[in-house]
Parts: sequence; structure tokens; C-alpha cells
Amino acid sequence: MNAATRTQDAVQRTVDICVAATILVVLCPVLLAVAALVAVALGRPVLFRQPRPGRQGRVFTLVKFRTMLDVDEKRGLIADADRLTAFGRVLRATSLDELPTMWNVLRGDMSLVGPRPLLLRYVERYTPEQARRHLVRPGVTGLAQVRGRNALSWEEKFSLDVWYVDHRSIALNARICAETILTVLRRDGIAAADEATMPEFTGGTPPIGHS
Repeated sequence: MNAATRTQDAVQRTVDICVAATILVVLCPVLLAVAALVAVALGRPVLFRQPRPGRQGRVFTLVKFRTMLDVDEKRGLIADADRLTAFGRVLRATSLDELPTMWNVLRGDMSLVGPRPLLLRYVERYTPEQARRHLVRPGVTGLAQVRGRNALSWEEKFSLDVWYVDHRSIALNARICAETILTVLRRDGIAAADEATMPEFTGGTPPIGHS
């Protein structure tokens, strides 16, 4: 890592801390209100916690608001599409479920911008090129999220993730953050066709370069 990259990463980390802390403080009433609504609509716990791979593959615990009911085979609640409630869809569409993730940013597990942290079981399915997405901290939002979100194929997502790793800059991060606001307002790409979110990633070919 050269001096310019180290400086850029230091600046980004400072921005991450300042923005995440500000959001957690300013939006504390919203966090409490959403937590209360989740408790009523879905029960406890109100937070969804799951191990995810971070920078250099280090595992951390991702924290979000719950949007799904617990698995209940007797009630036929097994697939994500069955467990995702109407209330949960609203949380996802507005990205309110992501607010607790600011704690991950504050801790340094994540950045505001970067490749989204995926499931641990996917790691062994990556090609060496796809695995390069773990050279940076995962992000709350990222290039793939503003270029189609879950409407993209896995190959397209990984292509954008790797391109971001190679071209990341403070200016690019600022642009992605601005475009994220528009994406949330338009509610673009919340889920893939006929899926609650995205289909299972089973492995694939290396992503092509993005321009």
C-alpha cells in the first residue's frame, strides 16, 4: 500500500467515524422508534446479527434491524420470501433496517462505502478475482448498490465491486453516497425478480472489467 492510498484510507476512516457517530446521535429517536415497531411487528430480538467476512476476510458481526419472522416449519415459514413481512419490506425499501449498521462503521468493521458484506459460506466459492473485494472494508453502500442493487446478476455485482477496489477515491465515495440517496428514494433494485433479496450465489466466472 503506497503513501497516497494510506492517506486516502485515513481520510475515509475519519469521514466514516464522523458520519456514523452523527447519524447514531441525531437519529437516535428514529432508531428507538423503529426498534419499538420491530418489537411489536416481529417480536424480540429487534436486531438481526450475523457473522460476515470483512477486510482481509476477517469475520465480524453485522447488526441490522430484523425484517423477517423466525423460521417455523409448522407454519411454512422457511424460505426468505415467506418470512419477509410487509413491515420488513418497508424497512428494506427505506433502508431503515440499515441504521444499526452505523455501529459497525463506528467500530471499524465496515466503511460507509465499499462492497457489501456477503454470507460467510460464499467466500469459498469466489474466484481469486472476486475475492479481491475483501481488500477493502465492506460498505453500507457501494457501487453495485447504486448501479442496480439486487436487480443485478452476481457477475455484474462482483465486477463492480472489484472495479471499486481498483478505483476507489474520496470523490468516488462522495458520488456513491449522493447516488445512494436517490436510489433509496426511488426504491430501485430492492430485490431480484421472484426473490426476497437475491438468489443463492453458487460460484461463477471472474468478473469482467468495468468502465
